Amino acid sequence: MTAPLPLAGTDATDRADGPHDPSRPEPSEPAARPPARDRYFDLLRAVALFRVVLYHLMGWAWLPVLFPSMGVMFALAGNLMARSLKRPAVQVVRGRMRRLLPPLWLLGAIGVSGMLAQGWSPDDDGHPGWWFLHLTFWVLPLSDPPYAEGLAGVPGVLGEDWAAELAGPLWYIRAYLWFVLLSPLLLKALRVLPWPTIAAPLVLSGILHFGWFSLPGERIDSALTDFSTFGACWILGMAHQQGVLKRLPQYVVPSLAPLVGAFGLWFAFHEGFRGGHDLDSIPFAQAVWSFATVLLLLHISPSWAEWPGRLRRWDRVITLLNSRAVTIYLWHNVCILVAAGLYDRLWGFETLERNVPWLLESSWPVLVLTWILISGCVLAFGWAEDLAARRRPRLWPDGSGGRGSGGRRDRARV
Repeated sequence: MTAPLPLAGTDATDRADGPHDPSRPEPSEPAARPPARDRYFDLLRAVALFRVVLYHLMGWAWLPVLFPSMGVMFALAGNLMARSLKRPAVQVVRGRMRRLLPPLWLLGAIGVSGMLAQGWSPDDDGHPGWWFLHLTFWVLPLSDPPYAEGLAGVPGVLGEDWAAELAGPLWYIRAYLWFVLLSPLLLKALRVLPWPTIAAPLVLSGILHFGWFSLPGERIDSALTDFSTFGACWILGMAHQQGVLKRLPQYVVPSLAPLVGAFGLWFAFHEGFRGGHDLDSIPFAQAVWSFATVLLLLHISPSWAEWPGRLRRWDRVITLLNSRAVTIYLWHNVCILVAAGLYDRLWGFETLERNVPWLLESSWPVLVLTWILISGCVLAFGWAEDLAARRRPRLWPDGSGGRGSGGRRDRARV
């Protein structure tokens, strides 16, 4: 899964004002100032990303219910996309793609090289022409990039079938790219028919679930399922930016969203919701529950320009998570796999096995080790996000260096 990954363009909202020059004549009209960061959205994005990592390690079925990370991340991306579309659509789409793809290319260069080194070749699929053509999805992921199945790992370090874990999060990149490409049309539809446009993906999700319509081909079906599952969240984010939600009476969302969410949970339990068969396995329930949760979160939306007092202590952590969200999301599955392999080696120490087996069986130390490895990936690969955003590469962009080091000036978004 994990969460979240949309990145900002290089529009005016991504740049801070320079220092005021008193010798410069004042303009006849005040220049438009770029809006301050919405720290509430930053908090939601950081929580979503942490929840994705936690879920992929622990596998608790209730985590996507507690906080549907993917729906939240798509909604935040849709909000940003609608704001950016004040500029020409071609320019905005090109900017989003430019920010999204370089971190994927870096992952592909390392991952595909490792697969080839372990013997992955065109002969695996029996269609060399298609195999080489399919590899282009690592460059432009209009469909899921290919990977080698069943590869051996590195004993005690990297588990078997590591390529599948590496490629697991890439569905989000593919879905995000299609949402970006469709956003100019979605925004036009939203302005003409707001609520039918918002509801359309939910209706499509229900149609697909009950088998009233299907498309040939697993890849097309997968892309359409992702659009129907999270499309309403993306469009809700756009609707929030366009002021559609503010036109509703204040009581409507708090009254309606819990009912919609309750229906989504009822449907999930009706379909056998449990560990191993959670919301991710029931797309229609996921769509309805995510829609209801996102609707409430956007309705609450306090739009913090500055952190409330109790949250200020988390500023650097949240800033870092937002600045490196794509890197964290792309590499977290591999980090989990490596952390689990390293931690399992402790079973080889007889003293630990005899005296603290409960500690060796716990997943919490693995979570700590996972985040240590993720931090290493941030240091090793995070620079790709800076290059994609045309910023000076930084090792640890947590905002601690102030404006001079790209702290609050950088509006990294995911």
